[in-house]
Amino acid sequence: MTHVTPAHFLEKRVNVTLIGCGGNGSQMLTGLARLNHALTALGHPGLHVTAFDGDTVSEANIGRQMFSPADVGQHKSIVLMHRLNAFFGLDWHARPIHAGASELVHIGASIAIVCVDSAAARAKLAKTLRNTAAYVMDLGNRASDGQVIFGSSPSTSRAGSAPLRWPYDVLPELIDTSIPEDDTPSCGLAEALERQELFINQAIVTPALGILWEFFRHGRLSWCGAFVNLKTGHVRPLQVANGSE
Repeated sequence: MTHVTPAHFLEKRVNVTLIGCGGNGSQMLTGLARLNHALTALGHPGLHVTAFDGDTVSEANIGRQMFSPADVGQHKSIVLMHRLNAFFGLDWHARPIHAGASELVHIGASIAIVCVDSAAARAKLAKTLRNTAAYVMDLGNRASDGQVIFGSSPSTSRAGSAPLRWPYDVLPELIDTSIPEDDTPSCGLAEALERQELFINQAIVTPALGILWEFFRHGRLSWCGAFVNLKTGHVRPLQVANGSE
């Protein structure tokens, strides 16, 4: 079975909200700009992205995330968006704040991409996104493995198209706030690399962008997520038909 892309996603410019511009988010935003450039070259109206992140760049971010030494101390979302707008000639927006319910309701993006690193943050966002975004993509990772899930709320199901499960029904632990989390910031790149492998974010973002390419370029999806493990080299797709691996 396949999920068929709604016609208006192929005929009109699509509003996308990116929440988080760190490890996964900084790479995702760069990939979205490349995706947009390719789509417009093929005649699609393209994307308009609003990126949220209230954090500033630290020295520990350089190397793992898409930042340089000159960016330290500046807001992540603004640094990335200014760079991409200038490079690709875009009019995308940066919001140097953590996305809240009021901002998400106001924007009402068709696709929300969640790149946050805590269950508590996801849990808050999920309550709002379930009613405001047609599709939600969640990217998450641990030290050397992670996943991407692209889904939608039950209200978006349509005849003739296999439904996509809500991401937090597929993996409820993503929003389970009872599980202890380590949110201690790293003091440098070496310490950060003790917690996460250098290329884990890139490994998660690549299938995420592949899903969006299939969604926009070919108008249908037979898979809607992936589980990635850099230690074993395994990538296991999440199929549309039954929401299982």
